[in-house]
Amino acid sequence: MDLLNQHSNRSNPLGEDFDYRKEFSKLDYSALKGDLKALLTDSQPWWPADWGSYVGLFIRMAWHGAGTYRSIDGRGGAGRGQQRFAPLNSWPDNVSLDKARRLLWPIKQKYGQKISWADLFILAGNVALENSGFRTFGFGAGREDVWEPDLDVNWGDEKAWVDSPTP
Repeated sequence: MDLLNQHSNRSNPLGEDFDYRKEFSKLDYSALKGDLKALLTDSQPWWPADWGSYVGLFIRMAWHGAGTYRSIDGRGGAGRGQQRFAPLNSWPDNVSLDKARRLLWPIKQKYGQKISWADLFILAGNVALENSGFRTFGFGAGREDVWEPDLDVNWGDEKAWVDSPTP
């Protein structure tokens, strides 16, 4: 029965009436993008940026979030901020992405519920691409966070992933 009650508004820690669209409309989007751009070159001693830039780390984070999308059933992807939770956050392919999320934490605190984690992950990747000279098609916001991991994620045995040879 737990599967049927996943992500119910009744258990939403932000309240049953939380409206992400309304909160996002209050966001100073230009300031947020400016903060993300500044973060790209703000190397931290606990996780130094590669050659003075976190561009690659944030592009990788966005890519790995989107890469979980399954076209067969429309589940997964970057749409709900699931990368924060197990088992996705501990997959071998996602190694060190916890550092990217930690780097984003002060920005998330600053803007609060006006930006979801899911949107922040993808926007950080977009800003990184744009800062590298790539012309994006823009940014489409609207990814609402979930507040607990999906219970029906079964991507196979992680031990099998770790033990399997790489090409």
